[in-house]
Amino acid sequence: MTETEFKNDVFSNVMLKRHSVRHFDRSCKIDRSVLIEMVKEATTAPSSCNLQAWHFVVVDTDQGKEKLRKIFMPFNHPQLDTCSAMVVLFGDTDAFKKYRDLWQGMYEEKKITKERLDTILGTFLPIYEKADRTLLTADAMVDASLAAMQFMLDARARGFATNPIAGYDATKMALAMGLDPVRYVPVMAIAIGKPDESQKELVSTRYDVGDVLEFR
Repeated sequence: MTETEFKNDVFSNVMLKRHSVRHFDRSCKIDRSVLIEMVKEATTAPSSCNLQAWHFVVVDTDQGKEKLRKIFMPFNHPQLDTCSAMVVLFGDTDAFKKYRDLWQGMYEEKKITKERLDTILGTFLPIYEKADRTLLTADAMVDASLAAMQFMLDARARGFATNPIAGYDATKMALAMGLDPVRYVPVMAIAIGKPDESQKELVSTRYDVGDVLEFR
């Protein structure tokens, strides 16, 4: 991606002036090619052992939004109704099943040595193959959360606004999106679009850093 595609290219502007928006401009439609590029960029986020245990579902149709409406809490309906798209992130607890092919491909591309390949497949892969659902779920949720934040900062850099949402029936999210509810763990939904300039949005106050920081 070229820098000219970013509307905000100052890091402090992207990070420090990002805030959640609840009311979006209904006339704004984000092309799917742009959303695809944003997801691609979001997946440059770090992940546990390069597991990349994330899965994105972009909901940008009326039919898709209606499925979400049935499981969203009412106070999140304004975002759902007005956003250009709702991006639902899941943790993929079966991501380790692609792990061998991923690293084998890196070896064939000469990005790693055979020794490094054997070390990775002999060290990290067995951890996930023997892991219980608790570990697989925890790692997947961390990975997906990192990708989610990256997606929101990417959106801000492109001149869009976002709102991360967890107010929904998590027990029904995977099925609503046509996914296996055992494999895919819902992490959050992210509303994206252009802010409705006629609405005054709340910019929340943060705790003083002294309240949340300790040195040992």
